Amino acid sequence: MKFIHRFAYYLVGLVIGLFFVALVFSGKDTRCNYFPNARVLNDLRNKPFYYSDKASVILAEKWIDTADIKNTLQFGDVDFDKSNIELKKGKLYIIEGKTIKNQEVTLKVINYSDKAILEDIIKK
Repeated sequence: MKFIHRFAYYLVGLVIGLFFVALVFSGKDTRCNYFPNARVLNDLRNKPFYYSDKASVILAEKWIDTADIKNTLQFGDVDFDKSNIELKKGKLYIIEGKTIKNQEVTLKVINYSDKAILEDIIKK
């Protein structure tokens, strides 16, 4: 069999295989959270999220809003040197991010098994 025929069979099989893979994964909400930062942020986003009294006061100051918090929980960086500390029967995570106005912020979030609470917002 010539090389061109073998290559044509290979391409046909590859296209059929890609079609089935796309069919299997198209309707599912699949994520590839292999790194610790992505896993922690995904876990915090998928739980009911509450604000402490201190965080609510800071949100009322209008230099930051809930869209900035959600953006930081989506694209922020978890500081694992200061995080993963047992606190109030949960784990404290320090997340660094930016607001829409490019102001650097640090969020202190306590992650419980059934919820997440934003404890503090620090402007840098």
